[in-house]
Amino acid sequence: MTDAAAAQKVGKDDLEASLEKYRTELTGYSYRMLGSSFEAEDAVQDAFVRAWRSYDKFEGRSSLRSWLYRITTNVCLDMLNAGNKRALPMDLTERSHQSTAVLNPQPEITWLEPVPDSRILPSTADPAETAVARESVRLAFVAALQHLPPKQRAVLILREVLAWRAHEVAELLDTSVASVNSALQRARATLSESPVKDTDPADPLDEEQKDLLNRYMAAFQGYDMQAMAAVLHDDAIMTMPPFDLWLKGHDDILAFLVNQGAGCRGSKLLPTFANGTPAFAHYKPDPDNADRMAPWALQIIETSGGRITGFHCFLDTKRWFPLFGFPEYLGQADEAQ
Repeated sequence: MTDAAAAQKVGKDDLEASLEKYRTELTGYSYRMLGSSFEAEDAVQDAFVRAWRSYDKFEGRSSLRSWLYRITTNVCLDMLNAGNKRALPMDLTERSHQSTAVLNPQPEITWLEPVPDSRILPSTADPAETAVARESVRLAFVAALQHLPPKQRAVLILREVLAWRAHEVAELLDTSVASVNSALQRARATLSESPVKDTDPADPLDEEQKDLLNRYMAAFQGYDMQAMAAVLHDDAIMTMPPFDLWLKGHDDILAFLVNQGAGCRGSKLLPTFANGTPAFAHYKPDPDNADRMAPWALQIIETSGGRITGFHCFLDTKRWFPLFGFPEYLGQADEAQ
């Protein structure tokens, strides 16, 4: 953990600016803990309020950054102890097949949420740090974290993602180094029982990845199932929160798109990044207004070995599109671009 400026206590008049310097990294930490972009932002705001109220008691013997992580951790642990636990459909139900697929919606609090990279990934000049940060906010990794008890989750994130030393984590959690090391060992063992699938790094995208995404966009927007088959991995997975449905294999996925998903023919995709991977805002023809396209899903794309291994379609666009800065509708002028 590097925080050179460290321990000097700033004046309270400068505190707000000092807190803001840590907002992005604390939001990323809270997101990994909570699995919710909105709850992560709420947690950081709560932590800032607590910091402001108790700043007179902060003696400056630790760094401001360490102190803020302690407060934020306590906020997240309080939220997790209230029973919050989020998942992807694969964690909740058996695999579906297109011919028998049933769309069962689940409450919003059930689902792991997407998040824009810009909200949770602070800029850094170190490529290795950037790679670890992106890998650790992938949907699959954050979903795996949700299987850990809250304190084990905090220990693993602080030690293995943020590279804190064991004694620093022990001080933050008011526990012993032995306890921290034990918690880390148990967390690693739990995660090893269901290894997280590899996804190609996306910072920056290489030419092969750009070509794959361009071919996917062309295939989806043209609703060309033959071209879609060429970009999907044989074992690709599709999910559609808030529905607990998930499909595996390009045969079932393509059959679903042709049948239940036929209303997506003529769609438009706008590229972005979410959870450290490529993503798209998906608009489809509006059945109520022929002059515009309506928001349908935020698609998060996973790739490996030159194929798409997963696309996760988050349908609650009233929540996601404003968060990512996408317009409520696309008009004909937008579609033509």
